[in-house]
Amino acid sequence: MKAVLFKKTGSVAGLVLADIPQPVPKPSEVLVRIHATSVTRGDVVLRKIPFLLARLFGQKRKAMLGHEFAGEIEAIGSEVTEVSVGDRVFGTTTGLPTGSYAEYICVPAAGMLATIPPHVPFEDAAPVPIGATTALQFLRRGGLASGKRVLVIGASGSVGSYGVQIAAHYGAHVTGVSSGRNAELVRSLGAAEVIDYTVEDVTKGERRYDLVFDAVGAGSTGSFKRILAEGGSFVSVRSSTTESPSDLIEVRKLLAARRIRAVIDRRYALDQIREAHSYVEKGRKAGNVLISVAG
Repeated sequence: MKAVLFKKTGSVAGLVLADIPQPVPKPSEVLVRIHATSVTRGDVVLRKIPFLLARLFGQKRKAMLGHEFAGEIEAIGSEVTEVSVGDRVFGTTTGLPTGSYAEYICVPAAGMLATIPPHVPFEDAAPVPIGATTALQFLRRGGLASGKRVLVIGASGSVGSYGVQIAAHYGAHVTGVSSGRNAELVRSLGAAEVIDYTVEDVTKGERRYDLVFDAVGAGSTGSFKRILAEGGSFVSVRSSTTESPSDLIEVRKLLAARRIRAVIDRRYALDQIREAHSYVEKGRKAGNVLISVAG
């Protein structure tokens, strides 16, 4: 099968397209034929971190990158009862020894895996698991509730675009911060107001918010303290999250009900993975960058 191997840290030259044996599922695993994956900021970070430094922080080297995927189950292990051959699924590779830049992948059936809602194409499902579950966890941590005034920093990015949609779905009054060129996109996701950060410094404004969600790690609690309402909370992607299958199921429900959707900036083929990484590395993407693997 075709796969993009992670040969060397640093530049995109370390990503190499190769032919490798197709994996075989263990008794508790499923074999997924991948239709689409994505390039996340996390993929770019892992590509650039020296292996020895990553090991110091408890990170294991992966033979290939790729944090999320969507595809079809082609085979199941002898102990699998949760899903069946032919099911359309999406999920993540977090904690696994391999990534999703490949035509096939084996993943635990009871792990970060869920069926794709019938009306959602593979390419619209693939960029959902990481960004949407991350946004859900942080908003929950910040005390999201109906009627609250929520500010989303980086509202046009992957995590931020899901943050706007989820907060709006739960009845919050959402203000998104993005560049002016993405203002209409952010409004279409459910933001009642949009602040263009190239024109206005939100930290110096007079408006107060019950919850500030920094979806790009742009600042700290101190830098946003003055715009927090009394009893307000600040959450940032600078802190860590722990993936949970129950969160993926919750995100699936939102996707099935058409309460969230993936914003896709650009699409690349698997053999264009270097170009995709280079684009994400610029830090200018809106939403997600998709990799089409199988048609």
